[in-house]
Amino acid sequence: MRILLIGEFSRLHNSLKEGLVAVGHEVVIVANGDGFKNYPVDLSTKAKWSETLLGNILRQIIYKLTNFDSATLEYGIRFYFHLNKLKNFDVVQLINETPIQTIPNLERFLLKKVFKQNKKTFLLCCGVDYLIAKYLIEKKERYSIMNPYFENPKAKMEYQFILNFLSPNHKKTHDLVYNNIVGVIASDVDYLLPLQKHTKFLGMIPNPVNTNKIEFSEIEINNKIVIFIGINRGTYYSKGISFFEKAMEILKQKMGDKIELITAENLPYQNYIYKYNQAHIILDQVYGFDQGYNALEAMAKGKVVFTGAEKEFDKHYNLTEKVAINALPDVDSLVSELVYLIENPNEILAIGKRARQFVEKEHNYVKIAEKYIKAWM
Repeated sequence: MRILLIGEFSRLHNSLKEGLVAVGHEVVIVANGDGFKNYPVDLSTKAKWSETLLGNILRQIIYKLTNFDSATLEYGIRFYFHLNKLKNFDVVQLINETPIQTIPNLERFLLKKVFKQNKKTFLLCCGVDYLIAKYLIEKKERYSIMNPYFENPKAKMEYQFILNFLSPNHKKTHDLVYNNIVGVIASDVDYLLPLQKHTKFLGMIPNPVNTNKIEFSEIEINNKIVIFIGINRGTYYSKGISFFEKAMEILKQKMGDKIELITAENLPYQNYIYKYNQAHIILDQVYGFDQGYNALEAMAKGKVVFTGAEKEFDKHYNLTEKVAINALPDVDSLVSELVYLIENPNEILAIGKRARQFVEKEHNYVKIAEKYIKAWM
């Protein structure tokens, strides 16, 4: 089959492409590379002009005056010039409801062209969109990434991105997409729960991970337990970073001689990776029920990851032993889990091995590609 993958975040579509190619399919990715992450693509919509010296100056001026990012317009224009190459694919998959990431009217215009000139289109739900935002704002689960929005006035600015998915303008895009797709696929339990009763829901297919490209390193504990926390100020509240920070303050007072804490914020990439690779424990997020892509990559390396690993996750995969630590938005719970691991380093080694085995078994990129093929047929 000829398969077109539109959009890329967290390397999901690249890993899927590697699996699809391995089983004999022709695959094209069109995307902007997701900013500084610069993921590989076949047809680029990267806002190259907006990143030049002059273009960036104008971009910043326009943004300050109007709160509009001109790079989004460039994404759409560059996608438009690829349209002739985006024809006659057997399957098209959108990474989310706005995979081109341009201005709403242009997004809809371009998506209509894609729908019209290809056979079947599918939607992947691996992040927030209209249905997910609606589900979260209605407090359907016992907790979610929206908790800080409801509880902390300081957090509200961070959530504008999510609230935008509930706007009338985005609802038009949502309706257009759902009127034209064959079905929607969830990438993990966090998206399975909101979608499971939808008429176009095709089921959950886990994130594909190419473990051939991720080296497993069995954890060695010689002296101190090394704990890593990466801070992105743009997701500070939704990841629950403050819970980790408070837990680490308590832990340093209790057993500071037994641990080394690495906090990575605005580190050069090479330094970041070096520090990350030295860690035994990774503190990822507290509001998830399942793991995102970053957590899975850390698990594949053999790290013990504090992330989403709720009972719904255990039930879905029939797990009886921990492959990750279920990080709750509760400081005392986090401290308790950390203390236990520090006092029982053999458990760190055991979880790290099980984490790698879990990713190899449930997220194998070739097996996942085959599941996508089955869902698309």
